[in-house]
Amino acid sequence: MRIISGYLKSLHFESPNNTHTHPMSEKMRGALFNILGDIEKLTVFDAYGGTGAISFEAISRGAKSSLITENDKSALKTIVRNINLLHLSDKVHVVNANCITWSKSHISTQFDLVICDPPYDDIHDNQLEGLASNVIVGGLLIISLPTDYHSLKFKDFEIELSKEYGDGSLFFYRKK
Repeated sequence: MRIISGYLKSLHFESPNNTHTHPMSEKMRGALFNILGDIEKLTVFDAYGGTGAISFEAISRGAKSSLITENDKSALKTIVRNINLLHLSDKVHVVNANCITWSKSHISTQFDLVICDPPYDDIHDNQLEGLASNVIVGGLLIISLPTDYHSLKFKDFEIELSKEYGDGSLFFYRKK
């Protein structure tokens, strides 16, 4: 895997060697950050860490910091190796936790961007709604879902945009 743009452009990093982690495609990741545009000095919560690709791309494009939650031990080890490989330990922090459990115990911790790319075979609407509590007013909740998944509604959020990319769709919700 590689970083698409920014000051870390073209640097490669590892992907976990397991069947549980399905990283967001490079095409979708590129589209996500192109839609976001300037993210300089924003804070990011990468709720379903996987490879760390979303966080690495965000930092490369100017985000201030990123928090990754990951509960799969193989993926967690890979993310830690990637953080060290890319020299991002001062900007990217990883927590060995289920994102929902972490969110419930850190409701007051707020981010400019909360990006959710859950495993497509294990999506729970109520869990995604719980993660919305970590978005600051005016911030964005971004969710990657299968193209055939029903649209979601969140209290205090309005959908700004949805786009399809192959077998997945990106949904951008702004917190009012």
